[in-house]
Amino acid sequence: MKIKNLILGLGVINFISNAQIAIPSLSPSATVIQQIGVIEAKVEYSRPSLRGRKVFGEVVKFNEAWRTGANSTTKISFSDTVIIAGKKVAPATYALYTIPRLDNWTIVLSKNTWAYAWDQKESDDAVRLTVKPEMVSPLVETFTIGFANLTKTNADLTMTWENMAVKFTIVTDADKKVMADINNKVNNFDTYWAAANYYFDNNKDINKALEWSKIASAKNPQFWNVSLIAKIQSKMGDCASAVENAKKAIELAKAANNEDNVKSNQKLIAECPVVVTPSKKKK
Repeated sequence: MKIKNLILGLGVINFISNAQIAIPSLSPSATVIQQIGVIEAKVEYSRPSLRGRKVFGEVVKFNEAWRTGANSTTKISFSDTVIIAGKKVAPATYALYTIPRLDNWTIVLSKNTWAYAWDQKESDDAVRLTVKPEMVSPLVETFTIGFANLTKTNADLTMTWENMAVKFTIVTDADKKVMADINNKVNNFDTYWAAANYYFDNNKDINKALEWSKIASAKNPQFWNVSLIAKIQSKMGDCASAVENAKKAIELAKAANNEDNVKSNQKLIAECPVVVTPSKKKK
């Protein structure tokens, strides 16, 4: 009898599992991944829609903690240390809570990713800040989290829904990390070139950039290495050397069928005047 009941029970479970169907969610989940400087930020959240409702002040109450989305608490992760509102935030996953108000919002990154919004405690905060909301038009139907105003080191995390938009800035110390990597990894032509190019682009020690670019070119005399030498020399005002290397780069680029590099070096030659010292006439 027990065996019969067990078989019947297993049959019911199997029927239920087979009968399950996929149903579209009213608040589908989403993941947003953004590189900021040299780190990665990831947001995982669910996206509710207005569906004719009045949201802020009614569905989402003012002055009450909100999970910043639907279904479960929104989470944000950083692959390395970032700075938010002047405070360092360690690489980890945090719950993203908000407390909406008409004139300001409180943004909370909490170390406790399992707490309900109304149960989150300030003692678990990684950072807490206040931001001003902006009114937007037309209405935003579906709650959206994204990244905007990207630079080499910063990005704004933006949240928009209905007629409100809020944002806060995430800052990374890209320069410190890049410099550490340069000091640790400058040991082959690829990293010598990358280090030289970084110094050139970011107005660092131009002599060091030239030194590294020459090492890269000596190890691997390709058009991109020789072109970098020419650009650095042009920036230093040494047009005679720059033009000489630009001409070498053009020949290498032509052999590699890289027309873009040919044009960029031709432009460098046209824009970098070579001062020719007149030779003295023999008496």
